[in-house]
Amino acid sequence: MAGGGGGAAPAPKHDELTPHPVKDQLPGVSYCITSPPPWPEAILLGFQHYLVMLGTTVIIPTALVPQMGGNNEDKAVVIQTLLFVAGINTLLQSFFGTRLPAVIGGSYTFVVPTISIILAGRYANEPNPHTKFLRIMRGTQGALIVASALQIIVGFSGLWRNVARYLSPLSAAPLVMLVGFGLYELGFPSVAKCVEIGLPELILLVIFAMYLPHAIHMMKSIFDRFAVLFTIPIVWLYAYLLTVGGAYRNAPPKTQFHCRTDRSGLIGGAPWIRVPYPFQWGAPTFDAGEAFAMMAASFVALVESTGAFIAVSRYASATPLPPSVLSRGIGWQGIGILLDGLFGTGNGSSVSVENSGLLALTRVGSRRVVQISAGFMIFFSILGKFGAVFASIPAPIFAALYCIFFAYVGSAGLGFLQFCNLNSFRTKFILGFSVFMGLSVPQYFNEYTSVAGYGPVHTHARWFNDIVNVIFSSKAFVAGFVAYLLDNTVHRHDGSVRKDRGYHWWDKFRSYRTDTRSEEFYSLPFNLNKFFPSV
Repeated sequence: MAGGGGGAAPAPKHDELTPHPVKDQLPGVSYCITSPPPWPEAILLGFQHYLVMLGTTVIIPTALVPQMGGNNEDKAVVIQTLLFVAGINTLLQSFFGTRLPAVIGGSYTFVVPTISIILAGRYANEPNPHTKFLRIMRGTQGALIVASALQIIVGFSGLWRNVARYLSPLSAAPLVMLVGFGLYELGFPSVAKCVEIGLPELILLVIFAMYLPHAIHMMKSIFDRFAVLFTIPIVWLYAYLLTVGGAYRNAPPKTQFHCRTDRSGLIGGAPWIRVPYPFQWGAPTFDAGEAFAMMAASFVALVESTGAFIAVSRYASATPLPPSVLSRGIGWQGIGILLDGLFGTGNGSSVSVENSGLLALTRVGSRRVVQISAGFMIFFSILGKFGAVFASIPAPIFAALYCIFFAYVGSAGLGFLQFCNLNSFRTKFILGFSVFMGLSVPQYFNEYTSVAGYGPVHTHARWFNDIVNVIFSSKAFVAGFVAYLLDNTVHRHDGSVRKDRGYHWWDKFRSYRTDTRSEEFYSLPFNLNKFFPSV
């Protein structure tokens, strides 16, 4: 084959031709699930997780409570309640659920049915704003309580275990990718709402996490591990100086709301000490249509959380989740949504995608760190004024964090392609088509809704409209559903397909018992495995 003239070219070195080896567990993680860092470091890392989850915890009630008719005091109490319940749910998930270092917090998936409840005709004629707020909150509670039953039943009955057994690396990749990448609207568009604050946070975070550790070797692990704790105070102080210096004195109200550090109304509205309690807004009210719509959101959150759990297991350097453990985690997440309904958070729960990405940035996947963060959530939700200080950080700063953390979760999905044959046309079709449809279908639904004021499905049954619009507005759900369906039906029985889709790599993790590491990562505490065995 070599051309004439001269000697043959020297043979290439063997290691140049060796592909990167496939890894069940992600290497390079400093502390995995069962190896906690020293206590002082663990406490700081736990506080960092608390700061990161504050963004979603504040943004959702800030958007919803004024539409319900609530004032700043109501908004502060809803944020406190959401934070308190998130702390409890995170502890329950880390002790009894998947046992992964996953933060369970507020979810954007539940916003659409909540807005539908806000716009319901029976609240339109209520003249008193506070009474209207209480009535809508009780309606939301009722819908959440009913919707929680879906995840509790699907999780604890083992039904989700049977679904997850047919998940291959090929069908998991689009799901996990769009759990992260699908939230791109919450990234730079929100940074740009106050670009003079958001952009410096984004640039500083990249410098602290990626460049400084290699430039200053003495403190290498400190800069990347605590990049959020270094950068947020710097940019927050800068935003405060801009505010008190009068930079926004004549700015439009929208700019002032996003940029100023004194516009949230949370510090003034928050009580000094208050313990959230069940039924604090009164007895929940129930409406069948609204419950069905919230149930659709619960199902979408279930699928999205499945993708987030898979990403968390990867960044915690654990083995792939056994389906029975995943199903158990979904059951406990259902209990979390039940607690949301009982306490009245105005929002359902799912795995916090931003905190999943923080595991990757810090390379610390320790369960203890996330349990400590849950302690901070509960502590600062009870001490309202102190918690409100941190909750008043301008939203564009959080949006800058999202740009990195959501990207990390999306790239965890890309990582599963190492198990697949990317030279197979079947693989290329399923991967490309599912990701494309996952982006394209929700884009159509969202565009249509923003122009018309209602979704493409617009029948007389509002609950049916909400169900369809909620389901097809989720990028991760559409991508995951299309990939799962095609992967389990297209040429499935061909001999080579099993290897092409990477199914054989996960064979030993289909059952809890077939890999010895499952016991180390996922066994229940207090010898509970005797009473609740995993299969």
